[in-house]
Amino acid sequence: MKTLTLTCLALALAAPPAPAHAESLRCNGSSTEVGDSRLSVLYKCGEPLLKDNHCAPVFYPSTLQPVPEPYASFIAPCLVVEEWIYDRGPGNLVATVRFRSGVVQSIRYGRTPE
Repeated sequence: MKTLTLTCLALALAAPPAPAHAESLRCNGSSTEVGDSRLSVLYKCGEPLLKDNHCAPVFYPSTLQPVPEPYASFIAPCLVVEEWIYDRGPGNLVATVRFRSGVVQSIRYGRTPE
């Protein structure tokens, strides 16, 4: 039992730290939260340092199997995911805001974007 506990502890300590997940982002005295629109985030936080977007894969309903091309294009051409990065200044972690369908899906803090 002790060996298993020590092994689990060693594995936990050896794992790289994951970026912190957040529910909100403070900008200029306002708070941006999951569910806010892109326009709301721009209004509250201004232009991000960097922006990126990509097409997320389309999955079969109720499975983890991606729909292969060319069938995926017929079902849904693309699920656009955007990520905006905000540099919050010295001593603060970088914030990455992820949008799906124009709405904030998640806000993460970390040293570098994933």
